[in-house]
Amino acid sequence: MTHQTANVTPQVFTKLRRMLWPIHRDELKKFLPMTLMMFFMLFNYTTLRNIKDSLIVTDAGPEAIPFLKAIILPFSILFVTAYAKFSNTVSRERLFYIILGTFLAMYMAYILVLYPHRATYHLDPQTILDLKAAYPNIQHIFPLIGCWSTTLFYLAAELWGAIVIILLFWQFANETTEIHQARRFYSMFGLLSHFALIGAGWTGNYFWQLNKIDHHHDVFIYSGYVIIVNGLIIMAIYRWINVKVLGTKDASDQDQVLSQKPIKTKLSLKESFKYILSSKYLGFIALLVLGYGLCINLTGIMWKKQVQMQFPKAEDYFNFMSSFAMWVGYITIALIFFLKNTVERFGWYKGAMVTPIMLLMTAVPFFAFMFFSEQTQGLVAWMGTTPLMSAVIIGGAQQILSKSAKYSMFDPTKEMAYIPLDTELKVKGKAAVDVTGYSFAKACGGYISGGLLVILAAADLMVIAPYLAIIVIAMIVIWCFAVKRLSQMYYGLINSKA
Repeated sequence: MTHQTANVTPQVFTKLRRMLWPIHRDELKKFLPMTLMMFFMLFNYTTLRNIKDSLIVTDAGPEAIPFLKAIILPFSILFVTAYAKFSNTVSRERLFYIILGTFLAMYMAYILVLYPHRATYHLDPQTILDLKAAYPNIQHIFPLIGCWSTTLFYLAAELWGAIVIILLFWQFANETTEIHQARRFYSMFGLLSHFALIGAGWTGNYFWQLNKIDHHHDVFIYSGYVIIVNGLIIMAIYRWINVKVLGTKDASDQDQVLSQKPIKTKLSLKESFKYILSSKYLGFIALLVLGYGLCINLTGIMWKKQVQMQFPKAEDYFNFMSSFAMWVGYITIALIFFLKNTVERFGWYKGAMVTPIMLLMTAVPFFAFMFFSEQTQGLVAWMGTTPLMSAVIIGGAQQILSKSAKYSMFDPTKEMAYIPLDTELKVKGKAAVDVTGYSFAKACGGYISGGLLVILAAADLMVIAPYLAIIVIAMIVIWCFAVKRLSQMYYGLINSKA
């Protein structure tokens, strides 16, 4: 059993060992299975993201994505409501299996039943075109209604990252990892588990090659099989950790093992949210989550428009996104390797500032290229490519570097910020901030871009691009301010427990 303390002095590593493998031999029993669990979660996350984007962008168009983002928030609120209720009555281990099993059942129903027969119950394309022409201000909603099963799958896949990775995995990690271990473990979790992006990308490319040879090898059905198998492996690893590492014999024992002492007060949902909203500390964490989520979603929507124009077929879009995932994996692993000691060497504040600075440095040239593409035509022609493909490449580089910074520095520093909190804030506060916060960020991106599309009756995302650029820059400034204030409070809590 482990419990969190702030005053444990870790053993000293050599400089080379600290850089390459800062894990003690007696820590491997916990560290390796946790890393494997995160690996398979990220593998599924990457595959689900590629499937949902490929299907919805080619079926409904990238202009429909903001409206999907807008309805993610109500789903997240419903989940947090249920999670807060069940966390008071169901053991955490059992709740983990219930949540993960529900996700796997939904994905299996779509991939194996709904997807193969979607043409028989989706709306006729001509009907959708007629509705779009009749109601231009809300034209982008009708394709989502027309391909309703794909829309539902998109929503279920979108929640995997927020609920399974951000909430279930990181909450489990925070409960079982001491502060002095977190400084070493969390960056290594990212370094090793992000090989999953490379694996998921390679697997997607392989299925695409099979599909080119024989169309009976449907890339989405085969990818769905992989998602289900990975989910079962995650459950098995989680159970092994609880039995072999934490020493629980039954799921009902877990609450007594994970905490040094149980939560004395079980708050109702209303009381819990009041408690969370009264915490400035959690408020600043929420601003970090909002900053990243809003910026990456607004820039991502614009980039996916360029990708859809270049790769209009769903299978080809999926193949490109699989290659994109591989590059995210390569760059993320490289950044984690070179930046994983940033917090130890330079402190939490400088580590947390890496992601907003990276977003700023990549978003500015991306938007500049879109706005001044005519002035770059000569250069593009000289390079032997097209303006559209150039936009895809520049936007892809922006997304790769931003996501890599998020995985390598944003996630570890954010999770470290939860560790000094009391158990109530750590459990329910994390659920509300992370699940609802990420979904609120995506919803805000949807409300902003979708609202502009409705107000301007715009058929194309390029019409609203200048407005989105201004919002992204302003949000990064607010994000940097939140990092500064949170760092002061974080060190205050750490010092008070020393």
